[in-house]
Amino acid sequence: MPELQLHAGRPSTLDAVTLYRILRLRVDVFVVEQRCPYPELDGRDLDPEAEWLWASEDDRVLGTLRMLREPDGVVRIGRVATDRAARARGIAGQLMEFALQRVGEAEIVLDSQSPLEGWYQRFGLVRCGEEYVEDGIPHVPMRRTAQPV
Repeated sequence: MPELQLHAGRPSTLDAVTLYRILRLRVDVFVVEQRCPYPELDGRDLDPEAEWLWASEDDRVLGTLRMLREPDGVVRIGRVATDRAARARGIAGQLMEFALQRVGEAEIVLDSQSPLEGWYQRFGLVRCGEEYVEDGIPHVPMRRTAQPV
């Protein structure tokens, strides 16, 4: 069985095939599977400090997430997605751990789909606001305060 590989890169530096595979996964999960016709390509992937993490086996992208640096220095994690056929293997958890290593002590925010709130709590994030509905899906804002060194 192939070994799972974790990667990090800026979208502007990725080869076209990897870029395509990551974007395809995001569209497959957020637009097709979740039936949310929204602009998945929101322009933030082109932010100079945008960083993508992804997990692959051989040439298949099985999971991904995006990290953005907000103007106040807070890191926003989003677009956390796992290929349907690869779920329940802990891939998203490995990507979150990888993300936490990369951001170090920085404060983190994310908008969790409400059913995943408990899952994100495993990584030190706590709810920081009221539930809201986006694209027909309930979400909650979450935050991890800056971690002392």
